Amino acid sequence: MNISTGAVPVEGSTRSLPDGVDLGPVSPREVLEVTLVLRGSVPNLREHVALLADLPPGKRKHLTRSELRDEFGAANDDVDLVRRLATEHDLTVGGIDRGARTVTLTGSSAQMAEAFSVELRSYQTDTGTIRARQGEVHVPDWLGPSVEAVLGLDTRPQARPHFRLAPTGSGTAFRPAAAAVQSFTPLQLANVYQFPEGSGEGQTIAIIELGGGFETADLTHYFTGLGITPAPTVTAVAVDGVGNAPSGDPNSADGEVVLDVEVCGAVAPAAQIVVYFAPNTDKGFLDAVNAAVHDTTHDVAVVSISWGGPESAWTSQALDAMDAAFLAASALGISVFCASGDNGSADGENDGLAHVDFPASSPNAVACGGTTLRATGTSIASETVWNGAGATGGGVSDHFSVPGYQTGVHPTSANPGARTGRGVPDVAAVADPETGYEVFVDGRALVIGGTSAVAPLWAGLTARLQQALGQKLAPLQPHLYTVGTAFHDIVEGNNGAYQAQPGWDACTGLGSPNGQAILNALST
Repeated sequence: MNISTGAVPVEGSTRSLPDGVDLGPVSPREVLEVTLVLRGSVPNLREHVALLADLPPGKRKHLTRSELRDEFGAANDDVDLVRRLATEHDLTVGGIDRGARTVTLTGSSAQMAEAFSVELRSYQTDTGTIRARQGEVHVPDWLGPSVEAVLGLDTRPQARPHFRLAPTGSGTAFRPAAAAVQSFTPLQLANVYQFPEGSGEGQTIAIIELGGGFETADLTHYFTGLGITPAPTVTAVAVDGVGNAPSGDPNSADGEVVLDVEVCGAVAPAAQIVVYFAPNTDKGFLDAVNAAVHDTTHDVAVVSISWGGPESAWTSQALDAMDAAFLAASALGISVFCASGDNGSADGENDGLAHVDFPASSPNAVACGGTTLRATGTSIASETVWNGAGATGGGVSDHFSVPGYQTGVHPTSANPGARTGRGVPDVAAVADPETGYEVFVDGRALVIGGTSAVAPLWAGLTARLQQALGQKLAPLQPHLYTVGTAFHDIVEGNNGAYQAQPGWDACTGLGSPNGQAILNALST
């Protein structure tokens, strides 16, 4: 690999090669599309959102998308510099979104390798054949100050869905609804967690998916069985060429997609539900989030994300680009809920250390942890940290510092050095598949758990809250940390390295919701 004369590295772009079989260089004629994230005025936007956070919801004035673009978006001069890069390397300029601060470029593998001073190789991994690179991405020195990330050169899977089907104990059979220890429909959980009355009318919930799909017939069957007619309106949006593609296997990403849609749709049946499908890469993930946040056709109010992976598997440039996208969402009044993971405090890593899941660890997302729930009627009999067939993710970020709303809880890592940082999760709800959610996926009635279910449940609750209050609530986190009595505090159990305790903890955050109490607190 030759680094072009005068080229500078993009900060935080370093990657290592993946585990797998090196198949050799990528064909020089293979066509690639990359997303460049430009600088904009992110520090000023952070200050703007911090000022919003200090105001009660009724006093906030969220930005319009045009205001976000004009005040904090990418400068025309920076976009012109990207056009210059494209001209010099015979690349094609695709979509330009100054509000999202992104420009897409298309070209051959050989052209991209020359433009960004990278070597692209094919690898056979346990997830299939991917394109990979190592080291840093470079850009010309005259473009360096303008570029914060270059995504899409590498196509390794970036995230995994955080759902668990309740097992029967062996093989690939899954427990039907009737055989679970105790299972719940989303409507039953809305009663147990005392959601305020409402249907989510006037709200649009975006769901981000990186694979799989749904069958409309399954959704109609499910909602009809719950007595919800007409069924909620569900729209699929394709991003980067990936759309709704159900496989027919509930243990595939279909389980994730349908769980998210059915939970949101059941608790907020009058809300518009828009599902954004994208490739499972760092570029695809960011492009899907930006598609939802900056969608001028669907006025998104809430975003639910049930995919993620250990922070250590992300480049710093991708972590910061996604966090900035969530920051923009907050400025627009859009609340983002992310599952905290299903593999305990290790988040599936085997190095003996605690790891936190991203994008849940973004300070601009509401991180959703999991519990084991027993209920009698509409009352909670017991609720503990989920740790059995899987365990709730949670911990302390190695990348993000402690946000202002968490200074009072002082999140401290269990790893050597006891770093303080962004603590995960913020909130919780039932996630144990043994006390999970009754759903209907690929023609089968099943019970599914995982923190994947918690994010859409909280998204549906927020749709009801915003309907009742007549306004958007983002940034929501500062308020959640001031209404402790509106949560059922989880004080029993652990997720590995972290133990439940009174108040916030790195297992279930502030606890599970009392929806009506949260509404009352926000109203005053």
